Amino acid sequence: MVEVITQSAFSEIATLLVLAAVIGFIGSLLRQPLIVSFIAVGLLSGPSALDIVHSKEQISLLSELGIAVLLFLVGIKLDVKLIRSIGVVSVFTGLGQVLFTSIIGYFIGLAVGLDRVTSTYVAVALTFSSTIIIVKILSDKREIDSLHGQIALGFLIVQDLVVVMAMIVLATIGIGSGHEREADGSILQVALSGIGLLSFVIIFVRYIANPLTEQIAKNKELLLIYAIAQAALFATIGSMVGLGMEVGGLLAGVALASTPYRESIAARLAPLRDFLLLFFFIALGANLDLSLLGSHISYAVFCL
Repeated sequence: MVEVITQSAFSEIATLLVLAAVIGFIGSLLRQPLIVSFIAVGLLSGPSALDIVHSKEQISLLSELGIAVLLFLVGIKLDVKLIRSIGVVSVFTGLGQVLFTSIIGYFIGLAVGLDRVTSTYVAVALTFSSTIIIVKILSDKREIDSLHGQIALGFLIVQDLVVVMAMIVLATIGIGSGHEREADGSILQVALSGIGLLSFVIIFVRYIANPLTEQIAKNKELLLIYAIAQAALFATIGSMVGLGMEVGGLLAGVALASTPYRESIAARLAPLRDFLLLFFFIALGANLDLSLLGSHISYAVFCL
């Protein structure tokens, strides 16, 4: 039975890879970025088209690993001095955007006839950008190291954290269900977890990162495995404490950004990042049923 399941999953992933190669080749002929081909593969493999994604657990696992590696590679290129200089800009622009978009989104929801609760969820949803897609685009255009790329990244991280807090509140109190203390406790737990994880990264960077990587780097293959392991571990911790995989993966990269081996690690992980991110878009497409948009298309267009 296990052999049959494994064979089925392998055949499915092989089919998806062939589809990705074909779509990617067509996209290159049309001079389209690789991310456009990835999105097309996700849509084609989903239930609205070919419906060939059935091993969702395996694909989801590869997708999550791809997210961790992507944000790890972003973090490993972050300059601590630059973070200090753009931190204030990122915080104020991120909070300003969330506040402005959520207020506008709430009143748009009311204007199209939604109730207050639904309008609140719409307002939160409109503040949320796809960090993975934007970071991938910046990476492909080699702008992740530029000043505007760094500001955009900080903007997205601030936005993600605010949305996480908002979703905790909405899910915990149920919009006025009388569980405000539980919401306060959840937010405090996330805040303390974030401070604790950040403190560990600071200690790691100062006392552990250089001597540890110097020993591990004696074996190049081991250095690569260690980098992937750290990205996956931090992403898991970030997800467990409520910060999200993106923040965890980013901090994993920042923890190694001061080492002399960061460029070597980044160069070796870049192809793996692109391979794994394919499964992120496949997983996204597998959960997207375009037939369900019909009854809500007018609301979606109005919000756009």
